[in-house]
Amino acid sequence: MEDRLLANIKPLLVANGKVVLPDQVADTAVAVVGGRIDRLLQGEEAVDSWLRQHSSAAIIDAEGKYVLPGLIDIHCDAIEKEVQPRPNTLFPLNMALLEFERKLPVHGITTMYHSLSLGVGLSLRGDHLLTGMVEHMNDYRGKRSVIRNRIHLRFEVSHMAGMPIVERFLKEKAIDYLSFMDHSPGQGQYREPGSFERYVMKNQGVSQEEVRVIVDDLIHRREQVNASLLQELSRLAAAQGIAIASHDDDSVEKVEQSIDYGVSVCEFPINLETAKFATARGLRVCVGAPNVVRGASHDKNLKAVDAIAAGAADILCSDYHPSSMLAAIFKLAEQEVAALPAAVRMASLHPAQALGVDGELGSIEVGKAADVVIVDHYEGLPFVTDTIIGGQCVYRSSVRY
Repeated sequence: MEDRLLANIKPLLVANGKVVLPDQVADTAVAVVGGRIDRLLQGEEAVDSWLRQHSSAAIIDAEGKYVLPGLIDIHCDAIEKEVQPRPNTLFPLNMALLEFERKLPVHGITTMYHSLSLGVGLSLRGDHLLTGMVEHMNDYRGKRSVIRNRIHLRFEVSHMAGMPIVERFLKEKAIDYLSFMDHSPGQGQYREPGSFERYVMKNQGVSQEEVRVIVDDLIHRREQVNASLLQELSRLAAAQGIAIASHDDDSVEKVEQSIDYGVSVCEFPINLETAKFATARGLRVCVGAPNVVRGASHDKNLKAVDAIAAGAADILCSDYHPSSMLAAIFKLAEQEVAALPAAVRMASLHPAQALGVDGELGSIEVGKAADVVIVDHYEGLPFVTDTIIGGQCVYRSSVRY
């Protein structure tokens, strides 16, 4: 829901909810005018007064449920699985985006930084698919949007042939977030011998001989990485106000290298020492919500809960599983790893701050865009009943428990 469409949206009042503000949970009503939060109203008198001034306002009764700011997901590559759910099985880009976007309000995600990989054969293979999806997304969000669609370009640093593509997208502001990745075996996520080969064979359906060619190519390309060219991309991104992330840092030295490349967000550090060092050096540290929900990393790396409890991680992303975002927030609160407002900040205000959009998004505060979700529980599990983006209800479930 882009801002140019908000002027004609009728006023809205979200009443009778437990509203999660940046630092507390409050019994307040959220009043919306022109797609923005107009006032936070406490008490019947204040609500009645506002309604008299805005007699045409729609009213949503939260019925005692939690009212959260819309979730902001800065790293999710599920769109790639929507395009290619199985190896060598491609679906049209327009269908993939349309169908995937419709699922996100159900999970409370109101801003999605769709993660698209350039230069690594672990997802969509071929630069033409990447560039095609970036161009399609930009065209699509220029015409319509259900949620706030953004683009996170994940660049494999050894893919030197892709440098001109990244440079062009940065100059055109065709992307909103950039990360530098190194998926070569023997370090980072794939430091365990054979782990890279096993993943590629399972994910891409290739043979041992084919994966050997991929490994040899990655190792050869990694030797050609040009630090000065990466720093030039960083300067260009900074000039456009685009944040840069590192990926799978596994040591203090790797963090220092990432900082030299202009990185401000450390995504998925491999161990607690690295996460703590990145935090001490002033980086935002992002961990995966699926890791929180499952209680462990699928690659036997750092447990996200350990990093959060140690104060060494402050952002949650869905990584590959959008429904985990909401579940992770409430699990952190239930296990007293973080108070509910702090857990919510990890999936809303903190990612907004990291990407420089916190003046507009990320919290329920007067003047900000009215991106709000109402959350109920069923047998201890949270689920979204209503999703409001820019003051307009884009999802509502009639099911009530």
